[in-house]
Amino acid sequence: MSAVASGQATSSLPQESRNVRLARRRSRVARERVIESILFLAALVSVFTTVGIVYILLNESVVFFQHVSLGAFLTDRQWTPLFDDAHFGIMVLLSGTLTSSAVALAIAIPLGTIIAIYLSEFAPFKLREIVKPFLELLGGVPTIVYGYFALLFVTPLLQKIYPGLPGFNLLSAGIVMGIMIIPYVSSISEDAMRAVPMNLREGSYAMGATRFQTATRVVVPAAFSGIASAYILGISRAVGETMILAVAAGMQPNLTFNPLEPAATITAFIVQVALGDLPHGSTGYQTIFAAGLTLLVFTLVCNIGGHILRRRFRESY
Repeated sequence: MSAVASGQATSSLPQESRNVRLARRRSRVARERVIESILFLAALVSVFTTVGIVYILLNESVVFFQHVSLGAFLTDRQWTPLFDDAHFGIMVLLSGTLTSSAVALAIAIPLGTIIAIYLSEFAPFKLREIVKPFLELLGGVPTIVYGYFALLFVTPLLQKIYPGLPGFNLLSAGIVMGIMIIPYVSSISEDAMRAVPMNLREGSYAMGATRFQTATRVVVPAAFSGIASAYILGISRAVGETMILAVAAGMQPNLTFNPLEPAATITAFIVQVALGDLPHGSTGYQTIFAAGLTLLVFTLVCNIGGHILRRRFRESY
């Protein structure tokens, strides 16, 4: 009898252990599903936010274009939506936006790329670990600080070179915008270059190439898709900048592509009108949504172009 009882007890132990393992597995699967659901909902937040922004811009812009024709919006050479003789030529704001962005990118893209090449291919490890955090710290400085830096330091400095330079101008704002964008370009470009496999570099060295030739003729082409992404991010950041332009570029609606002149940009105009001086629902108030939609379309085109470039030149290792 005792042998039978001991056998039954022995056979029940594996059954109990299997039940415990199954219970733990079910519990783990349930926890993983909960975590997956939370992550999925968190990912949907960005989708819903984007859809909400697009819906608001489209809904309000439809009301605006019921009073202003699309042809006049795209071809009129004046932008005076707050005057009695109202004109709604978005090209005036686009000219200021494109000019300031061109100045900023002329500063940020070459310097950011050079810094990325140095940090990725030439800088010692300790120096890179010190320099890169300080470089990225520039991206955390409030843009209003950059705006006053452009107005109170860069503009007087430029006036010594160009005595006739007005106090508000696109050149100083664009230069400081370029300085602000450098961390975005350099950091992403450097990450893309460091992702290039070492055997490509070693193969280049084995063929007798120097470090500079390897960096410019092997690493940069191999990381071009990531570098292009950095450039697209820099363009989007320059086009969407607000406070530097509002402080240093002036907010005069001037159709010009000369960076030595003051001009208004799309974002600066949105800030000006959104202060609450105009009644809600008026045509002047609706202009901020039409301008915002224009900016969204321009940024979307840049991102689509960047996506096409990445898919065309992307390398798989």
